[in-house]
Amino acid sequence: MMKKTYNHILVWGVIFYSICIVYFCFTPQEQSPVGVETPGIQHLGSLVFLLTPLNSLWNLGEVSDMGQLCWIFLQNILNMFLLFPLMFQLLYLLPNLRKIKKVLLFSFLVSLGIECTQLILDFFFDFNRVFEIDDLWTNTLGGYLAWLLYKRLHKNKIRN
Repeated sequence: MMKKTYNHILVWGVIFYSICIVYFCFTPQEQSPVGVETPGIQHLGSLVFLLTPLNSLWNLGEVSDMGQLCWIFLQNILNMFLLFPLMFQLLYLLPNLRKIKKVLLFSFLVSLGIECTQLILDFFFDFNRVFEIDDLWTNTLGGYLAWLLYKRLHKNKIRN
């Protein structure tokens, strides 16, 4: 009975957090704060791309003030934790997902789906979204961190 209750809570958690991801990723984005420009941005009509891997490091010399630097690194940190709650809950719900290769692949595919959907929304509705290569690896890293936490908690539970 207890496991069924936990699963029920986790399912609702996945649904709620998925709705949060839709809100965070698929609604129109406000303009960046005044004076904050992300270096390396490329435009193709209404589509905006950031295709430089590790852009935050490669273009660090173009950052003109501390506000820009904080903004850029905060975006990367938040992207690392975008998929973390979703993946952490899914690891409890889906035993088949608990292998590292599956976690990495699933996290990457969810991230790629988000980025491609943002492109489509920008093309049709100009939502001011950016397809960023770095989002793919930072989101995937978030899935990996969720797996590490799950693995650690699971080991501690078995020892006790």
